[in-house]
Amino acid sequence: MNLSFREILSATIVLAAVMDLLGSLPIVLALKEKGLKVSPLQTSAVTVTLLIAFLFLGQSFLQFFGVDINSFAVAGAIVLFVISLEMVMGVEIMKQDGPKEASIVPLAFPLLAGPGSFTTLLSLRAEFHLENIIVAVIINGLLTFAVLQACGKIQRFIGNNGIYVLKKLFGIILLAMAVKLFTSNLSSIINSFQ
Repeated sequence: MNLSFREILSATIVLAAVMDLLGSLPIVLALKEKGLKVSPLQTSAVTVTLLIAFLFLGQSFLQFFGVDINSFAVAGAIVLFVISLEMVMGVEIMKQDGPKEASIVPLAFPLLAGPGSFTTLLSLRAEFHLENIIVAVIINGLLTFAVLQACGKIQRFIGNNGIYVLKKLFGIILLAMAVKLFTSNLSSIINSFQ
Protein backbone atom coordinates (compact mmCIF):
# COMPACT_ATOMS: atom_id res chain seq x y z
CA MET A 1 0.00 0.00 0.00
CA ASN A 2 1.34 3.39 -1.03
CA LEU A 3 -1.22 5.65 0.66
CA SER A 4 -0.07 9.25 0.59
CA PHE A 5 -2.01 12.15 2.08
CA ARG A 6 -0.43 14.55 -0.43
CA GLU A 7 -1.44 12.38 -3.42
CA ILE A 8 -4.95 11.83 -2.06
CA LEU A 9 -5.41 15.56 -1.43
CA SER A 10 -4.05 16.53 -4.86
CA ALA A 11 -6.15 13.93 -6.70
CA THR A 12 -9.25 14.91 -4.69
CA ILE A 13 -8.81 18.59 -5.56
CA VAL A 14 -8.22 17.87 -9.26
CA LEU A 15 -11.28 15.61 -9.48
CA ALA A 16 -13.41 18.06 -7.50
CA ALA A 17 -12.37 20.86 -9.86
CA VAL A 18 -13.14 18.82 -12.98
CA MET A 19 -16.42 17.44 -11.62
CA ASP A 20 -17.25 21.04 -10.62
CA LEU A 21 -20.14 20.07 -8.36
CA LEU A 22 -20.47 23.55 -6.88
CA GLY A 23 -20.41 25.04 -10.37
CA SER A 24 -23.14 22.57 -11.35
CA LEU A 25 -25.40 23.63 -8.46
CA PRO A 26 -27.45 25.94 -10.72
CA ILE A 27 -28.17 22.94 -13.00
CA VAL A 28 -29.18 20.78 -10.02
CA LEU A 29 -31.47 23.52 -8.71
CA ALA A 30 -33.01 24.04 -12.16
CA LEU A 31 -33.76 20.29 -12.45
CA LYS A 32 -35.46 20.36 -9.05
CA GLU A 33 -37.49 23.42 -10.03
CA LYS A 34 -38.76 21.47 -13.07
CA GLY A 35 -40.06 18.82 -10.66
CA LEU A 36 -37.41 16.20 -11.52
CA LYS A 37 -36.28 14.02 -8.62
CA VAL A 38 -32.59 14.17 -7.74
CA SER A 39 -31.41 11.31 -5.53
CA PRO A 40 -28.11 12.24 -3.83
CA LEU A 41 -27.36 8.58 -3.00
CA GLN A 42 -28.07 7.28 -6.49
CA THR A 43 -26.15 10.09 -8.20
CA SER A 44 -23.06 9.70 -6.01
CA ALA A 45 -23.08 5.86 -6.19
CA VAL A 46 -23.35 5.84 -9.99
CA THR A 47 -20.66 8.53 -10.28
CA VAL A 48 -18.18 6.58 -8.10
CA THR A 49 -18.95 3.31 -9.92
CA LEU A 50 -18.39 4.86 -13.36
CA LEU A 51 -15.16 6.56 -12.32
CA ILE A 52 -13.65 3.46 -10.67
CA ALA A 53 -14.69 1.23 -13.59
CA PHE A 54 -13.01 3.60 -16.03
CA LEU A 55 -9.94 3.84 -13.79
CA PHE A 56 -9.42 0.08 -14.10
CA LEU A 57 -10.59 -0.49 -17.67
CA GLY A 58 -9.36 2.74 -19.21
CA GLN A 59 -5.72 1.64 -19.55
CA SER A 60 -6.71 -1.64 -21.28
CA PHE A 61 -8.89 0.41 -23.57
CA LEU A 62 -5.90 2.62 -24.42
CA GLN A 63 -3.61 -0.36 -25.00
CA PHE A 64 -6.15 -1.76 -27.44
CA PHE A 65 -5.62 1.40 -29.51
CA GLY A 66 -1.83 1.44 -28.94
CA VAL A 67 -1.71 4.63 -26.86
CA ASP A 68 0.62 4.90 -23.83
CA ILE A 69 -0.45 6.51 -20.56
CA ASN A 70 1.95 9.46 -20.85
CA SER A 71 0.58 10.43 -24.27
CA PHE A 72 -2.95 10.14 -22.93
CA ALA A 73 -1.97 12.22 -19.90
CA VAL A 74 -0.69 14.98 -22.21
CA ALA A 75 -3.97 14.87 -24.15
CA GLY A 76 -5.84 14.82 -20.83
CA ALA A 77 -3.87 17.84 -19.62
CA ILE A 78 -4.99 19.73 -22.74
CA VAL A 79 -8.63 18.80 -21.99
CA LEU A 80 -8.17 19.93 -18.36
CA PHE A 81 -6.66 23.16 -19.63
CA VAL A 82 -9.73 23.80 -21.80
CA ILE A 83 -12.11 22.95 -18.91
CA SER A 84 -10.23 25.31 -16.61
CA LEU A 85 -10.36 28.07 -19.24
CA GLU A 86 -14.14 27.61 -19.39
CA MET A 87 -14.33 27.95 -15.61
CA VAL A 88 -12.02 30.97 -15.34
CA MET A 89 -13.11 32.85 -18.47
CA GLY A 90 -16.82 32.00 -18.24
CA VAL A 91 -16.99 30.73 -21.83
CA GLU A 92 -18.41 27.49 -23.20
CA ILE A 93 -15.93 25.62 -25.40
CA MET A 94 -17.15 22.04 -24.88
CA LYS A 95 -20.89 21.63 -25.20
CA GLN A 96 -22.82 19.19 -22.95
CA ASP A 97 -25.61 17.36 -24.73
CA GLY A 98 -27.83 14.42 -23.90
CA PRO A 99 -31.23 13.53 -22.47
CA LYS A 100 -32.77 15.82 -19.87
CA GLU A 101 -33.24 13.50 -16.89
CA ALA A 102 -32.13 13.87 -13.30
CA SER A 103 -30.15 11.56 -10.98
CA ILE A 104 -28.25 9.38 -13.44
CA VAL A 105 -28.49 11.41 -16.65
CA PRO A 106 -27.35 14.21 -16.79
CA LEU A 107 -26.02 14.47 -13.21
CA ALA A 108 -23.98 11.28 -12.72
CA PHE A 109 -23.20 11.00 -16.43
CA PRO A 110 -21.98 13.08 -18.23
CA LEU A 111 -21.95 16.03 -15.81
CA LEU A 112 -19.94 14.50 -12.93
CA ALA A 113 -18.49 11.32 -14.46
CA GLY A 114 -17.98 12.41 -18.03
CA PRO A 115 -15.23 12.88 -20.59
CA GLY A 116 -13.37 15.43 -18.46
CA SER A 117 -13.40 13.20 -15.36
CA PHE A 118 -12.39 10.10 -17.33
CA THR A 119 -9.49 11.91 -18.97
CA THR A 120 -8.47 13.30 -15.59
CA LEU A 121 -8.41 9.84 -14.00
CA LEU A 122 -6.02 8.46 -16.59
CA SER A 123 -3.89 11.60 -16.39
CA LEU A 124 -3.71 11.21 -12.60
CA ARG A 125 -2.82 7.54 -13.01
CA ALA A 126 0.39 8.63 -14.72
CA GLU A 127 1.27 10.73 -11.65
CA PHE A 128 -0.16 9.03 -8.55
CA HIS A 129 -0.52 5.55 -7.03
CA LEU A 130 -3.78 3.76 -7.88
CA GLU A 131 -4.98 3.39 -4.28
CA ASN A 132 -4.65 7.16 -3.68
CA ILE A 133 -6.79 7.88 -6.76
CA ILE A 134 -9.44 5.39 -5.58
CA VAL A 135 -9.59 7.11 -2.18
CA ALA A 136 -9.89 10.47 -3.97
CA VAL A 137 -12.78 9.12 -6.10
CA ILE A 138 -14.57 7.85 -2.97
CA ILE A 139 -14.03 11.19 -1.18
CA ASN A 140 -15.50 12.98 -4.20
CA GLY A 141 -18.45 10.57 -4.12
CA LEU A 142 -19.06 11.46 -0.47
CA LEU A 143 -18.71 15.16 -1.27
CA THR A 144 -21.19 14.72 -4.14
CA PHE A 145 -23.68 13.10 -1.78
CA ALA A 146 -23.23 15.82 0.86
CA VAL A 147 -23.52 18.71 -1.61
CA LEU A 148 -26.59 17.27 -3.36
CA GLN A 149 -28.20 16.56 0.00
CA ALA A 150 -27.68 20.16 1.08
CA CYS A 151 -27.86 22.01 -2.26
CA GLY A 152 -30.74 24.24 -1.17
CA LYS A 153 -28.96 25.22 2.05
CA ILE A 154 -25.68 25.81 0.17
CA GLN A 155 -27.38 28.12 -2.31
CA ARG A 156 -28.98 30.14 0.47
CA PHE A 157 -25.72 30.27 2.45
CA ILE A 158 -23.18 31.24 -0.22
CA GLY A 159 -25.54 32.69 -2.83
CA ASN A 160 -25.00 32.90 -6.56
CA ASN A 161 -21.99 35.19 -6.10
CA GLY A 162 -20.33 32.66 -3.78
CA ILE A 163 -20.88 29.84 -6.29
CA TYR A 164 -19.38 32.08 -8.97
CA VAL A 165 -16.25 32.82 -6.87
CA LEU A 166 -15.75 29.13 -6.00
CA LYS A 167 -16.01 28.19 -9.68
CA LYS A 168 -13.30 30.72 -10.58
CA LEU A 169 -11.06 29.56 -7.71
CA PHE A 170 -11.35 25.88 -8.71
CA GLY A 171 -10.71 26.92 -12.33
CA ILE A 172 -7.39 28.58 -11.47
CA ILE A 173 -6.27 25.57 -9.39
CA LEU A 174 -7.21 23.24 -12.24
CA LEU A 175 -5.35 25.42 -14.75
CA ALA A 176 -2.13 25.17 -12.72
CA MET A 177 -2.50 21.40 -12.33
CA ALA A 178 -3.16 20.99 -16.07
CA VAL A 179 0.11 22.79 -16.82
CA LYS A 180 1.96 20.52 -14.35
CA LEU A 181 0.46 17.34 -15.85
CA PHE A 182 1.31 18.53 -19.35
CA THR A 183 4.94 19.45 -18.65
CA SER A 184 5.81 16.39 -16.54
CA ASN A 185 4.30 13.89 -19.00
CA LEU A 186 5.63 15.66 -22.07
CA SER A 187 9.15 15.53 -20.60
CA SER A 188 8.68 11.76 -20.02
CA ILE A 189 7.72 11.32 -23.67
CA ILE A 190 10.70 13.40 -24.86
CA ASN A 191 13.09 11.45 -22.58
CA SER A 192 11.83 8.14 -24.01
CA PHE A 193 13.18 9.18 -27.44
CA GLN A 194 16.71 9.77 -26.11
